[in-house]
Amino acid sequence: MKKYALISVSDKTGLVDFAKRIASAGYEILATGNTAKMIRENGISCTNISDFTKFPEVFSGRVKTLQPAIFGGILMRRDDDNDKMQAEENNIAPIDIVCVNLYPFPQVVNRKDISLAEKIENIDIGGPSLIRASAKNYKYVSILTNPEQYDSFLTELESGEVSSSTREKLAYAAFSHTAYYDTLISNYFEKEFGFDAEAVRLNYKALNPLRYGENPHQSAKMFGDFYDYFEVKHGKELSYNNIIDLAAAVDLVQDLDGNSCAIIKHTNPCGAATRSNIYDAYVEALSCDPVSSFGGIVAFNEKVDLKTAEKLNEIFLEIVVAPDFDKDAFTLLTKKKNRRLVKVLKELKTDPTPNVKNIPGGLMLQDKDHSLLEDDKLKLVTKREYSEDEYDNLKFAWAVCKHTKSNAIVYVKDKKAVGVGAGQMSRVDSARIAAEKAVNFGHDLQGAVAASDAFFPFADGLEEIISKGVTAVIQPGGSVRDDEVIEAADKNNVSMVFTGIRNFKH
Repeated sequence: MKKYALISVSDKTGLVDFAKRIASAGYEILATGNTAKMIRENGISCTNISDFTKFPEVFSGRVKTLQPAIFGGILMRRDDDNDKMQAEENNIAPIDIVCVNLYPFPQVVNRKDISLAEKIENIDIGGPSLIRASAKNYKYVSILTNPEQYDSFLTELESGEVSSSTREKLAYAAFSHTAYYDTLISNYFEKEFGFDAEAVRLNYKALNPLRYGENPHQSAKMFGDFYDYFEVKHGKELSYNNIIDLAAAVDLVQDLDGNSCAIIKHTNPCGAATRSNIYDAYVEALSCDPVSSFGGIVAFNEKVDLKTAEKLNEIFLEIVVAPDFDKDAFTLLTKKKNRRLVKVLKELKTDPTPNVKNIPGGLMLQDKDHSLLEDDKLKLVTKREYSEDEYDNLKFAWAVCKHTKSNAIVYVKDKKAVGVGAGQMSRVDSARIAAEKAVNFGHDLQGAVAASDAFFPFADGLEEIISKGVTAVIQPGGSVRDDEVIEAADKNNVSMVFTGIRNFKH
């Protein structure tokens, strides 16, 4: 009795070797259009699907494999007498191996240079049907959906028998493959045609397991395209907490202009500065809170040079992340074998992934906070106007405050964070803590500016800030007591700007 293997692949990686070894194992190959052409061109015998089914490929190839002779051969139960009788009556032969991968919809879905019609043509129909049918009948059929599966499968086949555990594993991979594919399509249609989401379809491929989660007793694993954004060039494996802090550091530094540095500890900034060069930016960022910076994550928005690398080596840092490293700087920094050196590959703002929060029984999703200040949207609400220098510092303070956990107050002087109050239940406490830290590390708050991530519900928070010597404040506004807060600013000859944007960060 003939043994059949069906091959229909868009990704032809490893196809010739696979077909050659399948034929050598005694299988007659059934193949579609271009797959059959490539197999034959390499001297391997195969039968076109249309010759096997006695029905031509129609509608420009839209219908090729959707035939009872094909699906019957895949789905028939080999140990069921009724199935065997019906197969014989209808001249249906069993197909024991199916090798299918799909039209490249995942590769074209986000391309701007391809029309909707072209994207639709890249939605595979017969392929997912073949995969699902084969996976459903895994007891008898081996379904391969990825060239990476070929070698181990063929080695087992050539040894004499494919184990049930292998077929089970291939079936699981097959259903995962079609689920991923269908999710991309449904998400695309939802967005393209403006439908409201009826379900959360998170669609991320598994990456490496992590050593543990936030704490050693919690297991953790990575999913998605993290390595499209970051390349770990040196050091030990990133931990769960490292990854969160790394993303927070880069998110902040990419919101800053010029040669900037941000230092993050437990997702909060403990330093940030913009200067004419990277070295000075790091030195000034470190000065904000050198104690908290120990063991932190340092992020730059420009290439790290040797001079900066020498300075970085003076304290223990978990991660240094930048768009690139000079050769000499990289060589020096790699002398500490455990410290991670990470290269940023692209802007985090290009990531379409929403923010996800777990809640009992489900999830909440929201857009990322990519809000930026627009000069024409800012509203001066006090009698005293800000100077040009104060304005530059207010914008810098706002950027840092946006990336600080609520309630957040940030003091800034000369485009350098000099005091950060984060995560307090009271905005007054955040203002007080930030000022105390600034004084402890030798910073003079006279003439500084301050940012608040949300409005002041009472004047006391602003008065606490003003008492430290601040001359200008930036905040969202929107409190029912805004008039009281503005009056307090005017009373103390302080300039205040409303942004109309709240930047809570929970």
